[in-house]
Amino acid sequence: MAVSAAESVNLTKAIARLAARARDCRLCEHELPHEPRPVFRVEHAAPIIIIGQAPGRRVHETGVPWNDASGRLLREWLGVSDADFYEPTKFAILPTGLCYPGTVRGKGDLPPLPRCAPEWHPRFLKLLNPTLHFRVLIGAYAIAHHLPDHARRPVSDVVAEYEQFAAGGVIPLPHPSPRNRRFLRERPWFERELLPWLRPIIAKILAETANSPRIS
Repeated sequence: MAVSAAESVNLTKAIARLAARARDCRLCEHELPHEPRPVFRVEHAAPIIIIGQAPGRRVHETGVPWNDASGRLLREWLGVSDADFYEPTKFAILPTGLCYPGTVRGKGDLPPLPRCAPEWHPRFLKLLNPTLHFRVLIGAYAIAHHLPDHARRPVSDVVAEYEQFAAGGVIPLPHPSPRNRRFLRERPWFERELLPWLRPIIAKILAETANSPRIS
């Protein structure tokens, strides 16, 4: 959706104010095994938002979202460079849980804390909606929160209907964790059909963004 230069400036300022409040969030501090450190990147009115699960340990330590093996594979899936992925006028990055929830030995990271997304996602999406083309939902927790009618369905079944969801501005994807290699092996259509369909869409949106006047 096109917005005027003045509207874009106002949106960018409003998003920056909201992001500052979210970075100071202590809503779940008594439920975390460490000091809260919200990790996300929403600084401008971007056309695509990446909604994942929650920061992992490496992301928590560095403060850089998707700064791990999962992030490298996600960027490969999208067909984008690191520079494009971390350009806030192109991608907003907002996990379902803003803070690293901790790990269970032998089982991986804990689920995102449930109070986080209801507190912050509606506020960010309200500001991003005027310029948003797609919400890219990564994994079961993001799908469950943003597509609640499909929360009990297997992730693979939801992802398989990607074209139908894309018509409504949503792209569901599995989580690109190394733990999900079996998912990809057993579903060759994901790499053979979905990714070649997705990458040109992302490239077109980014090209249009690059050709638009930049507001900061």
